[in-house]
Amino acid sequence: MTHLPAAVVFDVDGTLAETERDGHRVAFNEAFDRHGVDLRWDVERYRELMVLTGGRRRVAYALRQEGVPAAEADEVAAQVHRTKTDLFVDIVRRGEIDPRPGLPELLDDMRSHGVRIAVATTGRRAWVEPLLAHLIGADTAEVVICGDDVTGLKPDPAAYLLALSRLGLDATWTMAVEDSGPGLRAALAAGMATVVVTNDDTARHDVTGAAIVREAFDRPTLLTAACMAEALTAVRS
Repeated sequence: MTHLPAAVVFDVDGTLAETERDGHRVAFNEAFDRHGVDLRWDVERYRELMVLTGGRRRVAYALRQEGVPAAEADEVAAQVHRTKTDLFVDIVRRGEIDPRPGLPELLDDMRSHGVRIAVATTGRRAWVEPLLAHLIGADTAEVVICGDDVTGLKPDPAAYLLALSRLGLDATWTMAVEDSGPGLRAALAAGMATVVVTNDDTARHDVTGAAIVREAFDRPTLLTAACMAEALTAVRS
């Protein structure tokens, strides 16, 4: 007999929408221009930097690679990241980012089966909440954990552990939905069975240990609550 997840905890960037390439990357490049920072990230360079979680960490790392002293790199990265957040929120509010195909149907199916929905991301609440409101509706996730709430970024499991705590659940009959290797490792470290739905930026990530690996929510068939129940039951058997 299969066991529906008590709750499913979603990552945001790259999981709910293709935010990285066409959202954050674009906003970072505009922020670099505004601050006079001599960086420009094309798709391939940004993809390389995605092994680091946290936009500010990516900027500081890129600046150090250009020979900027660590303390100065951290200070400039913080300034750029604040500007980038404002620019990204503008992109979201203009409606330029859509949910990944098949995601709305999955959420509807989960709600119809009484599966609780939560979010665990290490992105900043300033842009996460507007994005969630646009993509899935402001009240869809009953628990939303952001980078503001934890000190450890993925693959540290802190965001998932806090989400479970606020849901009042242990990891046994919950699932995570991620798009990347670091996100998968964070969820597994929290003890959660994990669905990985990759994208163009994460297709080559090591996703060993995932309960389900797919390239899309809607291909070759729709991902459903029943599919997740089968995978979760197999993991816990």
